[in-house]
Amino acid sequence: MRYLPHTQQEIEQMLAAIGVPTVDALFDTIPAESRLGRPLALEPGLDEVSLMRHLSDLAAGNQGATMLSFQGAGIYDHHIPPAVDQLLLRSELYTAYTPYQPEVSQGTLQSIWEFQTIVSEILGHPVANASMYDGASAAAEAALMARRITKRSKIIVCDGVHPEYIETIETYMSGLEGGRAHVIRTRVGDEGVTSLASLGDRIDDQVAAVVVGYPNFFGCVTDLRPLAERIHAAGALLVTVTQDPYALALIEPPGHLGADISIAEGQAIATSPSFGGPGVGLFASRIDRKYLQEMPGRLVGETVDANGKRGYVLTLATREQHIRRERATSNICTNQGLVALSLTIRMCLLGKQGFVDVARQCLAKAKYLREQIASLEGYSIVYPNTASFHEFTIRVPGQATTVVERLARDGILAGVPLSRYLPSRDDQLLVAVTEKHTRQDLDRLVSALRAI
Repeated sequence: MRYLPHTQQEIEQMLAAIGVPTVDALFDTIPAESRLGRPLALEPGLDEVSLMRHLSDLAAGNQGATMLSFQGAGIYDHHIPPAVDQLLLRSELYTAYTPYQPEVSQGTLQSIWEFQTIVSEILGHPVANASMYDGASAAAEAALMARRITKRSKIIVCDGVHPEYIETIETYMSGLEGGRAHVIRTRVGDEGVTSLASLGDRIDDQVAAVVVGYPNFFGCVTDLRPLAERIHAAGALLVTVTQDPYALALIEPPGHLGADISIAEGQAIATSPSFGGPGVGLFASRIDRKYLQEMPGRLVGETVDANGKRGYVLTLATREQHIRRERATSNICTNQGLVALSLTIRMCLLGKQGFVDVARQCLAKAKYLREQIASLEGYSIVYPNTASFHEFTIRVPGQATTVVERLARDGILAGVPLSRYLPSRDDQLLVAVTEKHTRQDLDRLVSALRAI
């Protein structure tokens, strides 16, 4: 039984009240052969000090947190100042949920409204929702939204989108008529990006949207303008996926380049890596009435009350908790409120110029590392003529997994082997650089690669 702090006297009083002589008698209906009949073989209980020491000993067996890491592939190790957590842990803020009477909690609604404003500016769209679970679920919801808007069934997803995002889109689509068959994959071109040539003649009158990475999974930056023109000419929508929003501090936001719906994973701004999560999905789109009506999740709006004072309300909440299930735009029953607030706090601490400064550091350090690796014998940049931000793909001698294992023994997480997602790319390694890396860190990786 679960431990409950009842005294023997209290137990006897309860047994007397229900007319049962002993606790064991409560289980008489269970056959004797199905009962253990002895105490569980567990170690004796520990006091708090001993328990903390035991847990610390177990944690000491973990590796990775203190290693020099160049891993990315959707989760990035940017600096999160202590001030973010200090503000986030305030009792009036520390919740992942929106109240069921939201207008009573004006502070919560204002924080969501500020988040939406920030996301709109980052993605370059006039409207953003209150957040999704993560980037992958946001991408899937964008695909479903495109189907509802266009009344078409097919979704073209470029291979430059994170493989796990593609799997999530396919999972969402599998419950609809036609299922996964309506998700069509296209390969990136020789330059590592989605091009008109790579799309070919796949866009027909049944394609609802084309989903493109920006920058994509391989770190390459796609020119969206010609894609947008071709996609719109076919009556479809352009959906962009961004894994690290810091990139959009330097490259033109997708909303300014013809994207109809743009989503991103906000973890890079909001939280440190924590075994891959939690994340927060950023979701923004054009402000056309049809888009507003079909946007998943909820929208917080600014208004004035009867006395003319500024206030915040749920402007739209077309989720299944609010309206009939068959008319709901999403079954996401909350927003990622706490992580969204963390992103909001971090962006407010950074400011617009700070946001750009972090991105410039990432770009400069990645450029230096890219040049140094390219100069090593046996190594090369897979897409040397394509622009990138802070992440790029390299080709290594032999198996990328072998390189990663070798460097891990020296305390370096060299990157993510692409064979984890794409078996044919077994000699390719995805390397990410952030503002946290020093010149010494970069040189250490280069020296370790040279020594192999």
